[in-house]
Amino acid sequence: MSLSEDLKREALRLGFDAVGISRVDASESSSPTTPLYARLTEWLRRGYHGTMDWLAREPARRADPSLVLPGCRSVVSLGINYYTADRSDERPGRGRIARYAWGEDYHDVLRERLERLKAFLQARCPETRSKVYVDTGPLMEKAWAQQAGLGWIGKHSNLVSHHHGSWLLLGEILTTLDLDADEPGSDLCGSCSLCIQACPTGAITEPYVVDARRCISYLTIELRHGESIPAELADRMGNRIFGCDDCLDVCPYNHQAVPTTNAAFQPRALTLAPDLAALAPMSEQDFRAAFRTSPLKRPKHAGFLRNVRIALANSTRAAARRPATTPR
Repeated sequence: MSLSEDLKREALRLGFDAVGISRVDASESSSPTTPLYARLTEWLRRGYHGTMDWLAREPARRADPSLVLPGCRSVVSLGINYYTADRSDERPGRGRIARYAWGEDYHDVLRERLERLKAFLQARCPETRSKVYVDTGPLMEKAWAQQAGLGWIGKHSNLVSHHHGSWLLLGEILTTLDLDADEPGSDLCGSCSLCIQACPTGAITEPYVVDARRCISYLTIELRHGESIPAELADRMGNRIFGCDDCLDVCPYNHQAVPTTNAAFQPRALTLAPDLAALAPMSEQDFRAAFRTSPLKRPKHAGFLRNVRIALANSTRAAARRPATTPR
């Protein structure tokens, strides 16, 4: 059995649900003529990254892993299924939170397993150098995941897997090892445009292109520290207080998704059915205690309460528009 096959077997043993390998060609990755680099720089030129200034710093590093890890020859892309069969509580006065944030912070869950897989590689090949990333490094993780055969990037710009739909959390190991590459994933979106139609704010400006400045995930998570959200977009946020799954929920490939048994991603009462009125007066101390091990800490206290206030206002307006019921 080859090292690549051993690595994949160990990844599955550690609890990953998907693993694939792609090769890095340093002479091509950061060239302005490559599709990956060109797509990134055009997206940045349009200003679609909004206030996420770190995305505009050194774009060549994002397209070329060998600039992040000198001598990098392979990218190992790994995914963990976070789908559960639960449904958000849509009663009036309840908020909605993106599914990936219902349980524990995925950064911690994936990083621990990635470090163990990295140690496995190091034990087999002591001379190798490797780095692990979970959504925090200068790496276009979805593009490399497609290159490694984990799926394809859909028209909503998220990865879609044959087996897990859109419900994979991604992590990577960059390594100087020459590993056997997998076949890249093929785009199977076809003529489907359900995700584009489903976006509440029209953030998917064209197939495969998202203007983050209009995306509810960006508005509720990355637009932090209580910065104001334009009224036109706030009105369309509905009861969403952290992220948005609308473009994922309608994808036909999610109809066959199998729920995870991973305890870390099971929902809590607070994330599955958040009471907006109860959250509105939450102190910063209570906020930190409630979300200490949750992704919900990212927008910080001020940003989170801003989202709750918007959801409450939208909920109040929606209630006022409902026809009164006539008692029989």
